[in-house]
Amino acid sequence: MPTLIPETTLPNGMKIFCIREEEVPIIYEQIQQYFKHGVKLQEGDTVFDVGANIGLFTLWLYQLCKTNVNIYAFEPIPAIFDVLHANAQRFGPEKLRVFPCGLSRESKTIMFAYYPNATPLSSAYPDGSKQQRDKFKNIILRNVTDAPTSVRWLRWLPPALRSLILDRILEKAFQMEQVACQLRTVSEIIREYAVEQIDLLKVDVERSELDVLLGIEEQDWPKIKQVVVEVHDLDFRVDKMTALLKEQGLSEIIVEQEPLREGSDTFNLYALRR
Repeated sequence: MPTLIPETTLPNGMKIFCIREEEVPIIYEQIQQYFKHGVKLQEGDTVFDVGANIGLFTLWLYQLCKTNVNIYAFEPIPAIFDVLHANAQRFGPEKLRVFPCGLSRESKTIMFAYYPNATPLSSAYPDGSKQQRDKFKNIILRNVTDAPTSVRWLRWLPPALRSLILDRILEKAFQMEQVACQLRTVSEIIREYAVEQIDLLKVDVERSELDVLLGIEEQDWPKIKQVVVEVHDLDFRVDKMTALLKEQGLSEIIVEQEPLREGSDTFNLYALRR
């Protein structure tokens, strides 16, 4: 007998499948940060959702564009993809194309770190070190007022107890499994599906973001009109990606950091072709 997938209801009324219900409001709040600084869509546009997780951004766009939008959604972790696929089948199997792969600079199969207790952290470049956990902890403690609802209650606790509880939460969150995942490139998908234009390329792939952009061949860059990327600023990656996008004609670029991310190496980058 197949395993039943949990369900929950979004603030916009959509009843969706999920992995962990407590993650849904956190991700749902985050995805709406992508529509800022002039980024917009019209009905009939085409979107690449790279790092789709269970499909919250995809489903939000589908409703925002009154179901008239073409979305290609990519998720490499098999357990997460199964939920993404279930959501696409429920709401828009003809308009929502989902792919059991990630996008990178080349096609290959590699091992990913899958965090079943914190699925958005899953990555081809995992960092579950104590130093990384301490960094997460300090960011949350410093910005606890702006933290997601799931941990915002910590602000009412004494500092010592707050720290102890957060240690336990993070220890569970960083429990990892290794899974084999398929990678392809943006340009391969463009060729295979004869994609003429990508009105929005959204990338949230936990340290693989530069790899995604390096998988776009020269002749395909003019097809991309807007890019929104979560960037981990490792080895001056924000500067490298800004330079690459400008070189490819996306000249209007804004980089900012959400209040909760203050003190971290994570930024949102918005790039538009005018």
